[in-house]
Amino acid sequence: MHRRWIEAALLVGLTTIFAGPLAAQQRQQQSTQPSIMNDEQDAAPAVPPPAAKPPRPRGGKSAPAFEHDPDLDAQDQFAPSQIQQQVPDAVAMPSSGGSGGNRAHAAARGTDAVMEPGAIARASRSTKPNIVACSGVFARDSSHARLASAFQSKNVAFMQVDASSGGKVMASVLYGKDPKRRLEVWWSKPASRSDTHLIVINGQSDWIAPGELHLGLTLAELEQLNGKPFKLSGFDKDRVATLSDWNGGQLATLAGGCKVGISLRADPKTAASALSDLPADRGFTSSDAALRAANPTVSEILVAY
Repeated sequence: MHRRWIEAALLVGLTTIFAGPLAAQQRQQQSTQPSIMNDEQDAAPAVPPPAAKPPRPRGGKSAPAFEHDPDLDAQDQFAPSQIQQQVPDAVAMPSSGGSGGNRAHAAARGTDAVMEPGAIARASRSTKPNIVACSGVFARDSSHARLASAFQSKNVAFMQVDASSGGKVMASVLYGKDPKRRLEVWWSKPASRSDTHLIVINGQSDWIAPGELHLGLTLAELEQLNGKPFKLSGFDKDRVATLSDWNGGQLATLAGGCKVGISLRADPKTAASALSDLPADRGFTSSDAALRAANPTVSEILVAY
């Protein structure tokens, strides 16, 4: 039984953001010319001069709604992620921050962006996080069809993905050509592509799991999210340690009935000899000094039902 299935089994036992275009206003200066009066005009009753008409813009055209940024390519003038992806409801999460993570088996970057006419240039960078919740399209009773409806069928493929054992598993993959938005959903019923079993966040994915878990978190940051230290195994031959118990912390019980597990990869600079004293067949706490010296960070997140 490979590691992901072991992790999924362990989880069952855990105690549980356009900028709108700038208004184009031109300041108008009313020019007044001094009146040259002759004697006759001096004698005449004073008549107020007609009101000066404000100058019209050259060409008689109104100011443009916005100007394109010359520093950006045409495709960068829009915010595709805000129309292409429907973000599911998020569960209540503790506060934290950060990003990162890199795992070799992530797919190559894709070019499936969709442009939305009228979107402003500076809003082109994605500001909404990709969030996994234990509800909506990621609920236990979800399916490939629901994912395709929520994220557009062209962005969801049923395909083989790598298993930790070296084999392959059929799963629904969101944004398979974009490492930053890639997400795997494994099914309890692969034939009908239904009933969520595992949601896998790995590689360079920037998806955020329940509890505000994301790739690249350190042991100290994980303890802050959990509210206390937690338990995990030592490092295996791949330099990966695996969560064994949230130790009754905040991440042990999540709304929606799902469980969340993590794997952490030791810092590449950590010597192999140091890891040999932290074997996979022994248990440790996240506060262990030797474990922290290895500076492991989250390399994979599993959301299981």
